[in-house]
Amino acid sequence: MILESALLDVLPGREEAFLAAFSQARPLIAGQRGFRRLELRRCLDEGRGSRFLLQVEWETLSDHTEGFRRSPEYQRWRALLHQYYEPFPEVEHYGEPLLTA
Repeated sequence: MILESALLDVLPGREEAFLAAFSQARPLIAGQRGFRRLELRRCLDEGRGSRFLLQVEWETLSDHTEGFRRSPEYQRWRALLHQYYEPFPEVEHYGEPLLTA
């Protein structure tokens, strides 16, 4: 299992529009080969209400980087969501947990 992680800094004042667009975009990723689940969380720290944490579980790294990112659905995902980010998020991928408690 691979965990994709991205901090999404949404333009202030556009948070509700972003969430509405994300609701439309979610089925585009959920239908992809290797998709397992996702979580979107809003930052609770003062002054950070425009920051969201997106974590997506994939079966393999290539399911995300080659499968989803090269799909027609990704082009629609981009059109729906990328207009809300400033700066553009850095996406990182993590392997299996090394330690859990």
